[in-house]
Amino acid sequence: MPVEQTFTESDLAELREVAVTVAREAATHVRARRGELFGPLGSNDGGSVRTKSSHTDPVTVADTESEDLIRARLRELRPDDAFLGEESGGSQVAGTGASGVRWVVDPIDGTVNFVYGIPASAVSVAAQVDGRSIAGAVVDIASGDIYAAAEGAGATLTDASGEVTTLRCNPVTDLRLSLVATGFSYSPARRAHQGAIVAVLLPRVRDIRRIGAAALDLCMVAAGRVDAHYEHGLNPWDWAAGALVATEAGAVVRLPEGFGDVGEVTVAAAPGIAVAFDDLLTELGANHNAPN
Repeated sequence: MPVEQTFTESDLAELREVAVTVAREAATHVRARRGELFGPLGSNDGGSVRTKSSHTDPVTVADTESEDLIRARLRELRPDDAFLGEESGGSQVAGTGASGVRWVVDPIDGTVNFVYGIPASAVSVAAQVDGRSIAGAVVDIASGDIYAAAEGAGATLTDASGEVTTLRCNPVTDLRLSLVATGFSYSPARRAHQGAIVAVLLPRVRDIRRIGAAALDLCMVAAGRVDAHYEHGLNPWDWAAGALVATEAGAVVRLPEGFGDVGEVTVAAAPGIAVAFDDLLTELGANHNAPN
């Protein structure tokens, strides 16, 4: 049984700082490694890439190095906490570990972008208790921007110069004027289902963006760079930090209960369009689980 624990404002601030520190260190390492592994442009696979769930789902040497770095640093800073990482696994039971805290880590979110030199990938690190994110950080690998949040304490963006901005969703109220982000699965069947939804959704909103990194999509909702994000089949490491950032910036967020193989939808929307967006997703059948 996990230890029941009350987290003070100071505790949450400390966890947030740990998330920022570790994610920033990993992003710095990954940024340096990209040029070494792939060159300045394009995908130069010299044995640095292998595939996971399908032939379109890559993992790089940098992914595993980043996760190893994060795991080691968390072991130093928080030795009593549990760990769940995309590449190496770990505790799939929320709140395990002597402290009751589990760190959920995506060492590179947006690996395809990373391989191809597209500047849209991130390191995501979040502290969870009983499956609920209470602190986290998402660091944009290319820009060095740091999105961070702690439960009840708001969300911020710190840019490479150190300037800090408090994040708030856009005040949009008309769904027709909303910019919507989404993503696609590596499963062909699920991808076909997602494409069919987009075809019907597109005429009903301002436009669609497919950034290719769910953690950044969620942070973009928080920053007002998009108005909503939805995606089927995300795993906890995809949304653990970004969803907290979005929530603390005022977004209405709906999270899946389990892992991505179930195909549940993750949704984050600016509050002024949240109800209308949910109604539209229901109309389009997008609130149902997508086939794997």
